[in-house]
Amino acid sequence: MGKSRLEAFSDGVIAIIITIMVLELHVPEKPDWEALINVLPKLAIYLLSFVFVGIYWMNHHHLLHAAKKINGKILWANLCLLFCLSLFPFAANWMGENLFEKIPTFSYGIVLFAAGLSYLLLQNMIIKSEGKKSLVALAIGNDWKGKLTAIIIVIGIVFSFILTQISLILFVVITLIWLIPDKRIEKLLTNE
Repeated sequence: MGKSRLEAFSDGVIAIIITIMVLELHVPEKPDWEALINVLPKLAIYLLSFVFVGIYWMNHHHLLHAAKKINGKILWANLCLLFCLSLFPFAANWMGENLFEKIPTFSYGIVLFAAGLSYLLLQNMIIKSEGKKSLVALAIGNDWKGKLTAIIIVIGIVFSFILTQISLILFVVITLIWLIPDKRIEKLLTNE
């Protein structure tokens, strides 16, 4: 399979994930401020989740652009990533309806962690396939952003049972860390 088919398939799945998330949003029941305020938590979690999925989409695009070849292991790792991303609508909806509740916040953190882990798996499968001197391996380097993100997610998961507001703040911090797309691969591609 060529990487263009993998990119197209992944783009389609990610578009469906975002569509499902937005379909879970409902207009306020009444045309007043109180009704609007009641849906704000769900809108906030939708926005956070949309940004997370968007970040994965951008970095996935750069990662596959830098990859030279695709094999079966990479296909399975990509499917694993798409599966984890497909859990965002469920986790976002549950957390949006139960903001600051322990189990939904914990579940959201687990989805974040699983998505990060599966992205790491995909990254490592590409590096394993292409070698430690490949463009992807050179671009990733020591991956301080990925390591920092994993630590923050784990802390957020722990705080989901202590003080869920801190978990949510930490999840927002992660989006701020990744809001500017990772340019490591892009820089190497332009220098090639």
